[in-house]
Amino acid sequence: MTQSADLKRADSTSEPLAPGRALRLQAYGGPESLTVDRVSAPEPGPGKVLVQVKAAGVNGLDWKIREGYVRNIFKLTLPATLGIEMAGVVLRTGPGVKDLKPGDRVMAALGGCGAYADHLVIDAEKLVLTPAALSDVEAAAIPVGRRVLIHGAAGGVGGFAVQFAKAAGAIVYATASTKSLPHVRALGADEVIDYQHQNFELLARDIDLVVDLVGGEVVERSWALLSPDGLLVSIAAPDVVSRAPQGRRGVFLSNKPDTARLAAIAQQVAAGTLQSTIAEVVGFDDLPSAIERNRTGHAPGKIVADLTR
Repeated sequence: MTQSADLKRADSTSEPLAPGRALRLQAYGGPESLTVDRVSAPEPGPGKVLVQVKAAGVNGLDWKIREGYVRNIFKLTLPATLGIEMAGVVLRTGPGVKDLKPGDRVMAALGGCGAYADHLVIDAEKLVLTPAALSDVEAAAIPVGRRVLIHGAAGGVGGFAVQFAKAAGAIVYATASTKSLPHVRALGADEVIDYQHQNFELLARDIDLVVDLVGGEVVERSWALLSPDGLLVSIAAPDVVSRAPQGRRGVFLSNKPDTARLAAIAQQVAAGTLQSTIAEVVGFDDLPSAIERNRTGHAPGKIVADLTR
């Protein structure tokens, strides 16, 4: 069957789609808490779109959600499908959706979970068209101060943070593992600190913005580096505000989908003006181990699951 015929059939609401795969969290815990289930494809309601997911980015937030560290932020009803960013193709549109049609290639940051599945229903307003120059895998890898310190700079989010900070004219300090130092330097960081062999407290001072993508003791060790008006922003420590010493400012940043910004970033990556590094491409069946590798350390860049494998 041709792709156009396939899409035409898929768009017929009188013919239900066959159940698809979904990587679901059954209970908070380790890798064993994830199962691949067969679930029915839901019909899109008003303002919503049914997407066939082709690729989904693997993020550090996945294992933090899996282990229950951010359960107060991501309030899930278990079992729940994980995955927070994806790229795919529109299968069906709900009532009131005018700017998208079956066959459109799209990408999105979900602002929640659900990307690790063959089928996803999502608000139309969260979707942007994928540039023709980008593959689905490349699209799925995409979801400042004057002196910026970025912890976890070799990851997918950290790599973008380095480039955005540098483009804004900041002096960029970045921490990374020994093997990732060349990669982070190539992204434009001015000072790259090997956290495995160096103490970042001794190499950075008067930082206007600390971007924490690591959490744990790194947060406590970073307060003293802030300038008097400095700010520590964390996406890894939900309790960062309560941990801030007197006279220091901390903010927990929760991802909020911004389609205009996502579209702009995708165009920059497609044009080659912004680098998006793919660390590894895995199949659907390898997602549980990929999430665990994200927790324990992996090559620079972002792991992406190719759901067509």
